[in-house]
Amino acid sequence: MKYGMNLLLWTGGVSAEHEPLLDSLKHMGYDGVELPVFEMNAKKFEALGKKLDQIGLERTAVTVCSELANPISDKAEIRAAGVSHLKQAVDMCQAAGAEYLCGPIHSALGVFSGKGPTADEWKWGKESLTKAAEHAQQAGVTLVVEYLNRFECYFLNCAAETVRFVREVNHPHLKMMYDTFHANIEEKDLAEAIRGCAAECVHVHISENDRSTPGQGHVDWDTTFATLKETGYDGWLMVEAFGLALPDLAAATKIWRRMFKTEEDLARDALAFMKSRWEG
Repeated sequence: MKYGMNLLLWTGGVSAEHEPLLDSLKHMGYDGVELPVFEMNAKKFEALGKKLDQIGLERTAVTVCSELANPISDKAEIRAAGVSHLKQAVDMCQAAGAEYLCGPIHSALGVFSGKGPTADEWKWGKESLTKAAEHAQQAGVTLVVEYLNRFECYFLNCAAETVRFVREVNHPHLKMMYDTFHANIEEKDLAEAIRGCAAECVHVHISENDRSTPGQGHVDWDTTFATLKETGYDGWLMVEAFGLALPDLAAATKIWRRMFKTEEDLARDALAFMKSRWEG
């Protein structure tokens, strides 16, 4: 088992100024971090990878797709832009030495059609992600699809839909992840959701119902950890929490008030909580 921290709690772009933060997370006992991939600057990510190697932190990465780079758009040029964005993000992962590119990479974040996904959108999504996965395979990166709750996207909203999508794409470098925040909203039975996606799930976001400190809300952690153990999960437990440090991200994730003392307190408490539940 590996414990990680998503750096979106602090920044949308990790740079030299965040080296003390990286040192601190290593000192706390984290095994790795999740890097935001929004700026496509290979030299920057290569330098970051070298720094993480020096510290001894492993890394995964996360990105999103926009309305103008949407893998399921009805416009071919926008779908192509979506594939291009994912390929560039994969290249940043390769530069930084990140093994996974995670996130809602199947469709545009926060863009809605007023109805559920169509057969054409499903087909376009499979075509787009297949192209991106082929590029990822060449780069030694795995795409990890994240389903989101109904208020953030309409294409993939639950584990069963995401399993079906990944299996229909049927590419070794396209897998899925499980996020406790989204599951808390969308799944009728957490244990069945985890069991149902276990064969395709390679990554887990540990996120509280209010997106603050894990263990201090009402997510059913007993069921979550027990079922992950039951299914033999042995990948990342990656904390994903959001605060007010980034105004644009706070607005996108609907964070309107401070829910913890400091970001460092949240990181320390989250790690202690995960270890107590997994190792206790």
